[in-house]
Amino acid sequence: MSRETTTEATPLILTDGGGGRRSVRRQGLREAARLLRHASSGRMMMREPSMLVREAAAEQLEERQSDWAYSKPVVVLDFVWNLAFVVVATAVLVLSSDENPNMPLRVWIIGYGLQCMMHMVCVCVEYRRRNSRRRRDLSPRSSSSSSSSSSSSMDEEEGLGLSRNSDERYLELGQLENENNSFAKHLESANTMISFIWWVIGFYWVSSGGQELAQGSPQLYWLCIVFLGFDVFFVVFCVALACVIGIAVCCCLPCIIAVLYAVAEQEGASKEDIDQLTKFKFRKVGDTMKHTVDEEQGQGDSGGVMTECGTDSPVEHALPHEDAECCICLSAYEDETELRELPCGHHFHCGCVDKWLYINATCPLCKYNILKSSNYEEGEEV
Repeated sequence: MSRETTTEATPLILTDGGGGRRSVRRQGLREAARLLRHASSGRMMMREPSMLVREAAAEQLEERQSDWAYSKPVVVLDFVWNLAFVVVATAVLVLSSDENPNMPLRVWIIGYGLQCMMHMVCVCVEYRRRNSRRRRDLSPRSSSSSSSSSSSSMDEEEGLGLSRNSDERYLELGQLENENNSFAKHLESANTMISFIWWVIGFYWVSSGGQELAQGSPQLYWLCIVFLGFDVFFVVFCVALACVIGIAVCCCLPCIIAVLYAVAEQEGASKEDIDQLTKFKFRKVGDTMKHTVDEEQGQGDSGGVMTECGTDSPVEHALPHEDAECCICLSAYEDETELRELPCGHHFHCGCVDKWLYINATCPLCKYNILKSSNYEEGEEV
């Protein structure tokens, strides 16, 4: 049941340190899963299929975190937060015009404010890009429905011409989007690097000034301390959150799936699609029957038998001992446990995989899309 997959090492947590201003990219949870898989030299902490399931869950969390990070409420909050930093910095610079610090704190505060504004620009560009892509993804559906209603009055040549023009237009829009996306990413990466260097410079200037700055230029000094402190707090918070989520994915995956199932919209398979999948009931076999099953199936050690439910002539599958467990919750199959077998042949607890399929209509182990399989079968029946 073990399969090898190769996935991109993209970060799961993309958060903004420094008051939502700096993009602090953290190592993805899939990388953490791979590290756990290779942590023990002679014995793996988890079996390979279980690790693949957790890598798939990390990918799902990445996608949802990215969508949530650029949702309208979060973008508005991020914009207001950074705008508040700019307003406070401007007000303190005006009120402290009579202060003469021995370090160029005014230069540092101005640079900090410019980085806040640069971050706001990057967030707005990315938000608009995602919205335009979402509208473009929805427009082909509406255009196809409108074209089907007017197809009786449109001849075939005109339809082909409109389709060709539409394809060319979407191709041009896609190329323009890729260019804008690349520019925005480079701009945000440059801003992140400059922010880190600027933080180090500010920390050095504040530390070098010492008590003389605190007494001679208290407003500028304490504003720099507050800005530096916010940066440290958010970076520590993001690192701690990434660690907590990483541990939860590796050790408490059913809890993560249950939370996503409760708060997420239905984007995967519907209840009808899930109910169409074959359901089995697992039963352990006794020593005598176990020996018979092992001989019939040619397996060294049988963990039990899966019997199909809801049919007059049920199909039975003998499971090897190492496969008689759910890769999602890591629990061994018990007697009379209901299992769900996907079209790809992988099986899990009904309660575990049903919630997963509601969120994502793919096998958590091999990423086989169950909706494509059901559509293909319906097409054959027609």
